[in-house]
Amino acid sequence: MVIAKSLFYFVLAGLCEIGGGYLVWLWLRENKSLGFAVVGAIALIFYGIIPTFQPAHFGRVYAAYGGIFIVMAMLWGWQIDKIQPDKFDIIGALIALTGVCIIMYWPRT
Repeated sequence: MVIAKSLFYFVLAGLCEIGGGYLVWLWLRENKSLGFAVVGAIALIFYGIIPTFQPAHFGRVYAAYGGIFIVMAMLWGWQIDKIQPDKFDIIGALIALTGVCIIMYWPRT
């Protein structure tokens, strides 16, 4: 249950960071309205808050989050930007995800 809760927070933080960044991107790069930037900024604030609910310390959480971000960014690009990951993207994402599992969930003595 602890791992499921931790993964939930990682995914939620990832959606806030990638989604918030994407909305700011749309505002600046694609001339969307200022509302996109405001909602994006709010999502980015939540991204800063959500990781504080993780059970580990700051350095471990943010190191592991980097791997989650890699996987989620690939999925975002595939689903939203319609850029299918190639085999090297998938291999790299799996390596990053392996790092997340070791950093966050490997038993420690």
